[in-house]
Amino acid sequence: MNETVLTVTGNAATRVDCWEAADGLMVARFRLAATARRWDRRREAWTDGHTSFFTVWTRRTLAANVAASVTVGEPLIVRGRLRVREQEHEGRQRLSADIDATAVGHDLSRGTSAFHRVSRSVPELTARRVAAAQGPPGAPPGTPTGAVAGAPAGAAAGAAGVEPAAGGRPRADSSPPHSGAGP
Repeated sequence: MNETVLTVTGNAATRVDCWEAADGLMVARFRLAATARRWDRRREAWTDGHTSFFTVWTRRTLAANVAASVTVGEPLIVRGRLRVREQEHEGRQRLSADIDATAVGHDLSRGTSAFHRVSRSVPELTARRVAAAQGPPGAPPGTPTGAVAGAPAGAAAGAAGVEPAAGGRPRADSSPPHSGAGP
């Protein structure tokens, strides 16, 4: 099968919508804005080109992790399969560019990020992180409720099998080894 696999860098343009599908799988989507930038020799300055918008779709563990990690405006790198769809909306034909993501991460050329491993043996931890990322009821999305809903600071890292180091960040050398099992 011929598929177009691409890597796109851009910014999260919308908040992540996350839900459980009818088949029980976690699904999340968000819009990614990718703007080309070029050096204009005449003006000796960077200029913005056209902005392309993609709907990024994620499933399973990636969906839950994206929902817990990505907020509007953050610089991202998305890798996945391109799917261009034609649909009718209000009597007009429209094209949409979707990416079925296999990987999503922060663009570290534009900032820093802290990685927190999610233990496969504690699947409810990811569900709690999604709930914590959505914030308390009635609060705007992204309002923190703590590391894990109802848990003291640092409890999320401990529950995931990662011992927090000084400063509350997990140490890379204390992460549990990868079992080699698939997702």
